[in-house]
Amino acid sequence: MRRKVYLRTAISVDTKGWATFDYVKMPDYRWGIFLAEPEADRKIGFGDNFGQAAWQQVPGEHRSTLRRLIVTQGDTEPASVEQQRLLGHTAPSLYDLRNLFQVNVEEGRHLWAMVYLLHAYFGRDGREEAEELLERHSGDADKPRILSTFNEPISDWLSFYMFTYFTDRDGKFQLKSLAESSFDPLSRTCRFMLTEEAHHMFVGDTGIGRVIKRTIEVMKELRTDDPVAIRKAGAIDLPTIQRYLNFWFSSSLDLFGGDSSSNAASYFANGLKGRPDEERYEDHLAAEQAHTLELPDGKGGARSEQIPMRNAMNEVVRESYVRDCEKGLARWNKLLEDSGYPQRMFLPSPRFRRTVGSWANVPTDLSGKPIGAERVCGAANGMAADGRRPRIRAEPDERRVRAGEDGRVDCASGTRDQYEAHGF
Repeated sequence: MRRKVYLRTAISVDTKGWATFDYVKMPDYRWGIFLAEPEADRKIGFGDNFGQAAWQQVPGEHRSTLRRLIVTQGDTEPASVEQQRLLGHTAPSLYDLRNLFQVNVEEGRHLWAMVYLLHAYFGRDGREEAEELLERHSGDADKPRILSTFNEPISDWLSFYMFTYFTDRDGKFQLKSLAESSFDPLSRTCRFMLTEEAHHMFVGDTGIGRVIKRTIEVMKELRTDDPVAIRKAGAIDLPTIQRYLNFWFSSSLDLFGGDSSSNAASYFANGLKGRPDEERYEDHLAAEQAHTLELPDGKGGARSEQIPMRNAMNEVVRESYVRDCEKGLARWNKLLEDSGYPQRMFLPSPRFRRTVGSWANVPTDLSGKPIGAERVCGAANGMAADGRRPRIRAEPDERRVRAGEDGRVDCASGTRDQYEAHGF
């Protein structure tokens, strides 16, 4: 008896963000452009144009910037599908396979939505940018995706769960920021996309929870938490899960851009990209406010510095993202607590393993304390701090650290230029 794969996907959404879902068989699925219903007399909700009518067409002075924002967002959508394209061969269950297909087709539709905006509102330049979205490929040596996180290989299901929990959560915050845009077609498109992004994060949240639950079951059966014994029994030990978490969380943090950004200030001032749920804030101009950053002091510590709030918009959104990520950890740790185990999952410091912003290429431990470069290079090259080879590799995949011709890691290499080149 053939098992049929179907999708539970959004088919409409109202002005308040409530979506109507239905079941669609894979052969019957059709691409479609879905926008949230228009809000009557919608006004700009932030920045220097606060209170004015939202734009139904692209203002000439913001044309290139809006196009770049749409292209960068659109580039991430097919990238994740390319990263996950082989996972169907190793799906743990039919349930996981259905979730994978649903996530992939919805990401494909999100690309289609961004392409629609480029074609409908940006003329020849938009059509050319849309074509280039199809020319780039995740991990391609010559034409990679714009943001480095979307060039990372996803060859196992734990990476998939981590990606959908942490990286799709970044997508949630980026879409919520763009949903505040003064350009109404972009706002309406992103509001619909958000209804589907919620399911992607659910897949990651519950997937990691299932992995941890199985690990607990094996730990009880074997009466040990020894990583080698757990892996021999076919489960994933807790230290390995934590290492995957460290990698995908820190990688996703870079997607928000630099902690002090003149581009972010310009986006906010001109009404192009706001803060998620802007109505929660009392001051929608943010012209006189300041935000305190913790920056490396060059002496192995940190110092505080105040910058204008508009310049700190990336950091403000990143801090909200971190708080949102903590909710999942509370659920996973409840499983460990209820089972009587003292181990806990935790988020590494936002300073850890950064390639973008003030802490880029500043070696720190998981708590954010700066450490010596020798210790970092030794660990990355397969040596522990005491010179011994660790039993578990520091990264889930050896391709995620750049090696020189002699096979040793270049600890100074990074991808900061990619982010700066695209306005982040």
